[in-house]
Amino acid sequence: MAPRILLARHGQTEWSLSGKHTGRTDVPLLEEGRRGAKLLGERLHRPPLDGLLGVEVRTSPLARARETCELAGFGERATTWDTLMEWDYGAYEGMTPADIQGIRPGWFIWRDGVPGGETLEQVSARADEVVAWARAEDRDVLVFAHGHILRSIAARWLGLPLDFAARVRLNPTSLSVLGWAYSEPAIETWNDCGHLTS
Repeated sequence: MAPRILLARHGQTEWSLSGKHTGRTDVPLLEEGRRGAKLLGERLHRPPLDGLLGVEVRTSPLARARETCELAGFGERATTWDTLMEWDYGAYEGMTPADIQGIRPGWFIWRDGVPGGETLEQVSARADEVVAWARAEDRDVLVFAHGHILRSIAARWLGLPLDFAARVRLNPTSLSVLGWAYSEPAIETWNDCGHLTS
């Protein structure tokens, strides 16, 4: 079986709720985010996933991803990995898209990047590192991370430029699966939040 990568976005935070770009700032989960992380864990531990026994688990070292991982029941199995950290937004850290448009009309992160932070090329290279690791495994892998880096991983899994990530939204505490179709990289499931409403 060709390996798949399961992507779990961290739970809701005050900044994700308000739309602020949250890169390296260690914003804690809201109670809603903690509840969502537990529900995600329940989903990952019941059929057909059954706790993903034998699956390697990695998490961003940032608190919101680590806590989501722990509350979902994978903390003891997870290895922290800096490569899964969110985009370093530089001067735009903590700003909403509307704030940024006010000082830079027409700005589009997937085309224009951010001043004083990571370049598009650097983000793409980190996403490529995650894809290469996942494909080298002989089993599925599970990662807990952040919206923009997970969207970037999806774009690069498909072999597409980073700006494809603009076309795939990703909600807090969602589950996505990148796999294969006809021996080609494919999106099996995307932005699935069914566990939050059941």
